[in-house]
Amino acid sequence: MLKTSWLRIMLRRGLVVLILTLAFYLPLTVSVRAQLPFLPQINWETFNLNQNPDNAVVSACVRLDGRCVFRLLGRRSNLTQRVRYTEERLKEISQTYFAQQQDQLEVYSENQGNQANIYVVIGDSQFPMMTLNSNDADTRGVNLEHQAGQIANQLESGLKQARQERSRSHMIRQARLAGIIAVIMLLGQLAIADGLKRSHQVKAQLQTNEVSWLKSLAGYVNQEQKLNLRAIQYRLLQVVQVALWLGGILAIFGLFPQTRSLQILLITLIRIPLRIFLVGLATYILIRLSNILIAKLNNTLAANYVLSRDIRRRMQVRITTITRLIGGLIAILWIILGIITALSLIGINVTPLLAGAGILGLALSFASQNFIKDALNGFFIILEDQYAVGDVIQVGGFSGLVENLNLRITQLRDGEGRLITIPNSEIKTVANLSSQWSRAEIDIPVAYQAEIDLALALIGQVAQEMGQESDWQEQIIEPPEVLGVDNFSDRGSVVRIWIKTEPLRQWAVAREFRRRLQKAFEQHNIPLPTSQQKIWLEQ
Repeated sequence: MLKTSWLRIMLRRGLVVLILTLAFYLPLTVSVRAQLPFLPQINWETFNLNQNPDNAVVSACVRLDGRCVFRLLGRRSNLTQRVRYTEERLKEISQTYFAQQQDQLEVYSENQGNQANIYVVIGDSQFPMMTLNSNDADTRGVNLEHQAGQIANQLESGLKQARQERSRSHMIRQARLAGIIAVIMLLGQLAIADGLKRSHQVKAQLQTNEVSWLKSLAGYVNQEQKLNLRAIQYRLLQVVQVALWLGGILAIFGLFPQTRSLQILLITLIRIPLRIFLVGLATYILIRLSNILIAKLNNTLAANYVLSRDIRRRMQVRITTITRLIGGLIAILWIILGIITALSLIGINVTPLLAGAGILGLALSFASQNFIKDALNGFFIILEDQYAVGDVIQVGGFSGLVENLNLRITQLRDGEGRLITIPNSEIKTVANLSSQWSRAEIDIPVAYQAEIDLALALIGQVAQEMGQESDWQEQIIEPPEVLGVDNFSDRGSVVRIWIKTEPLRQWAVAREFRRRLQKAFEQHNIPLPTSQQKIWLEQ
């Protein structure tokens, strides 16, 4: 608690220092373009994935120190090579310009028929920069002379700005801004780390305090909603953490001309993974929100029914199973939509893929007949309420608690902890041991030399006393029924008793009843029989 309070105090003080620092330094940089820690050179076009054919006319930036100086038009097939050559030429000229002691620069254009040549004059030296033709102007809807003059002005402004950015005073301002950004990143990291820690602790506490849906559907739904909301909050905090560091690094790279090209390179490298990541994040959030909504609707539906206790409990089991099934189907739907959206955003035409997926699905439907049988049988299992998640069933030679049920498979957890997976198409006959109510069927051996009537009375008395206790009254639905002597065995007479219990409570009730009966037999001197055999010898 003290550590958390100390952290909050430090965060508040850090924010005050940050505001004062910004108030002092930002006025010093207002007159200088691109001094603030923004990324004006990054726009949607930076992330755009060109999908035009090679003969389409597109535009591209000619960059100096990563900053767009002017734009060139041309066909995609040869524009990249032209821009690359122009940038190399501009880099050579800029190095000569930066090496000059005095700022002597002039950029002008000269028309020669259907072409316009742009020259750069540095001191007493003249350098040819580039040549424009009529296509460069016609596409923009202007004449060649106007286009050449506009590019010359942009080129001159870009070179002067690049020289000014290398001055000592400018570098000091940028270093201060980089320090401010680093402080913001550290303060943000502290706040996010504290939020992640709190979210993780709450999530761990919710997972520790498990609420059985067999006891309270409302409590189970409430816990699931909290877990889903905490999961969304935790993922969003992680995304903010990554965005904070990535944005801070990009902002610092953009402050200095020597590193601005690394900024553009990093943006180019992450543009496709970033789109896929954002689509995946949106899909994850939609799946979580869908689970919350489905659970809430099912809880409201179950709460509106005024039914008997047994029917209401069974409805809770069915609703839980149907909730998991619908949640899984909706999750698959969101994932498919997310994949289609991601492929579309990264520039892949999804129309042929969808057509091919339809044909492939038709072919798979003929090849996967077992899958269709599993799905149909699983649908009828859920519709007819043969069993649900949380029931104990016997299928063939296997028995156990149903942990997972979907349209294709049923998964059981047996007494040894083994997870048994059974395709739904193989389930022909099933025994449900926990549908609506259960029964503890107990066989009690009584020695032949014991008083059988006394033993029967004692068995009924122990069962009646147990059913009247508050700890067991809720678990035992009806008064126990002593059936009498059911069989004779090598250990003695076998007395059978039935105890009707809540679902899945028959084993606990049977174990407690046997313990109490053993103590009662010892008090009344009724021995527990052992296996006996008589051997007849004849000569």
